[in-house]
Amino acid sequence: MEALATLLGLGAVLLVLGGFVGLYVSRQRTLTRRVASFSCLLNTGEEIKRMWQPGIAQYTRERLLWWRTLSLAPRPARAWSRLELELVERVPVGQVDEAGRPLLLVHCRHGDEAFQIMVSAPAYAGLVSWLESGPRPIKGVI
Repeated sequence: MEALATLLGLGAVLLVLGGFVGLYVSRQRTLTRRVASFSCLLNTGEEIKRMWQPGIAQYTRERLLWWRTLSLAPRPARAWSRLELELVERVPVGQVDEAGRPLLLVHCRHGDEAFQIMVSAPAYAGLVSWLESGPRPIKGVI
């Protein structure tokens, strides 16, 4: 009888773990297959030595959204307005991603917030195109 209870408990634990793994895989597939999404690393703060967080970014009509890779959250962890986002500087880091594309360190500013993202060169080109193609605010008009 104890063996049966142990097996049922173990089966329940494996079922719960399998559910979490299934949710994680489903979330990752959904995020990476969205139009205008790309993998990147995010470093919040002005110091480059801070911890880099892996994630997936997606630009929408008005915002750049960012989801943590290691999360089950259905909503993005960060969002930046297209009108306030500024790409200050890009620096080649001398590394390549898993597909062999060169990586760039991009210094960004959103209002008073400074942060960095590390992206592949094609993802950077897409991000720049998205920013440049958007409407620009007219100075002096509220």
